[in-house]
Amino acid sequence: MKNIPLYEVRPISTLKDMLESSARLYADKAAFLVKTEEGGSYKPITFEQYLNDVNALGTALISLGLSGKRVAIISENRYEWTVAYLAVVNGTGVVVPLDKDLPAAEIKNLLLRSKADAVFYSGAKKNEVETIASELPNLQYLISLDDTQSNGRIVSYKSLMEKGFELVNGGDRRFIDAKVDREGMSILLFTSGTTDKAKAVMLSHKNVCSNLMDMCSMLYIDHNDVFLLILPLHHTYACTCGFLCQIYRGSTIAFCEGLRHIVKNLKESKTTVLLAVPLILESMYKRIWDHAAKDPKLLRKLKLGLKISKILKSIGIDIRKKLFKPIHDNFGGSLRLFISGGAAIDPKVVQGFQDFGIHCVQGYGLTECSPIIALNRDVDYRNNAAGLPLPNVRVKIHNPNEEGIGEIVAKGPNIMLGYYEDEKLTKETIVDGWFHTGDLGYIDEDGFLYITGRKKNVIVTKNGKNIYPEEIETLLNRSPFIAECVVYGRESDSDGDIEVAAEIYPDMEKVKEELGTENPDEEQVRKLIEEEVHKVNRTLVLYKYVRHITIRDTEFEKTTSKKIKRKYDSKK
Repeated sequence: MKNIPLYEVRPISTLKDMLESSARLYADKAAFLVKTEEGGSYKPITFEQYLNDVNALGTALISLGLSGKRVAIISENRYEWTVAYLAVVNGTGVVVPLDKDLPAAEIKNLLLRSKADAVFYSGAKKNEVETIASELPNLQYLISLDDTQSNGRIVSYKSLMEKGFELVNGGDRRFIDAKVDREGMSILLFTSGTTDKAKAVMLSHKNVCSNLMDMCSMLYIDHNDVFLLILPLHHTYACTCGFLCQIYRGSTIAFCEGLRHIVKNLKESKTTVLLAVPLILESMYKRIWDHAAKDPKLLRKLKLGLKISKILKSIGIDIRKKLFKPIHDNFGGSLRLFISGGAAIDPKVVQGFQDFGIHCVQGYGLTECSPIIALNRDVDYRNNAAGLPLPNVRVKIHNPNEEGIGEIVAKGPNIMLGYYEDEKLTKETIVDGWFHTGDLGYIDEDGFLYITGRKKNVIVTKNGKNIYPEEIETLLNRSPFIAECVVYGRESDSDGDIEVAAEIYPDMEKVKEELGTENPDEEQVRKLIEEEVHKVNRTLVLYKYVRHITIRDTEFEKTTSKKIKRKYDSKK
């Protein structure tokens, strides 16, 4: 192990303490960059203003009788979401962030399960929330982020803010002086599982603050950084790593106008760090090569540049930013780091961005862990590893097999309080303080953690061989003709043994290009995909061969964190 010293971080005990100390340290600096009109320019909101807004809203919520209550938020990413979040957890009650893309019936179910007393919602969810509300007698207040006037049970965010400032200016300190229980439940999160019903995870200030301090001691982030927020805030990865971390470190958060505006917003905000999921980064990387492939001269130039860069770098000369200036300019010219999480990323993509002079690291975590367990450092990393365990988190492999692969278990101050109203599942998942992740992996001699797949996805053949679908999916997805795939186990038609199968969604644009026709028939598409599968099979041991394929004509259904919803129960 390299034993490189950790970065120094300031201690924080609660998110309230974090916000107040950041507002003192970075008072006039921009905490957020927001757009008040589509296509307009970014306007800054300072740390001091943000603290004042949180205090005003928190005071107004207490005046409504919401102290100690559950308050849900259902909205797209926006400044008001962040104000509502800290106004609830920093002295009012328990915050319940919900996925805005859920169907109305599921929103109703989660509001019932969480026993929410109030809900913040945006104009886009107005009809659904207000219709559902009539069936939820426990829901006392509907706080509309976009209505300008209050009407009975529906309270306008704008009027609530005005009321809050009036109360604070009049000396009301109920929220400002409120004591926060750092070890009690303050956050209730519903996981967007790829196969199961949503689990309700209870987190505390202590859980999240320990995670913030640990991750920032491993990866250097400071007040000069600007993050473009592209992932949904209701998800713990975006919330802890893309919002709370930035408030803690004095960085600036720019709100993205939507995935199709990423490149434009990167330039406008002068983003230095982008937090993303593999799907987005792999798509960006693919686009660089697709663009180059259209011009043979440009492609040769790019490949030559990579060769020259590697030779020079080996003797300590780094000219990547100069050599690959068009790529850097396309990402806004200021980007220094990609952070990937939410799922495993193809190591070739990570290496590819590094070769272009944009550092890229990945981490690993789960909602139940607030969320980070392991992280590759900017100064100590392995591109095919999930990372090194956080400084205050212990990670070990439970019941390893002869290859050293077993279930990843973790213990530390970031581990959840438990599953809400599910003591049985909590006891099954946290055993003697160790959280059982359900993920399989191993730890190398230098302490790096590697993920091989989900325990429940493993394909086990009749002679006891373990096959990890994720490994084969990564290889298949490297084909230019395969957009997405899911690998699973099925019973063989011939001998009844378990064989590897793949359902594949082709990249039809690339397929048409390769076949030289706008209307390829099913047989042509199948033949091309089969050839790609055979290429992958040649790199695998015999028992891992993909023996059966089905081709689909629509994308796989995904969670809002862009993970494919796996509907296969691999035969075991």
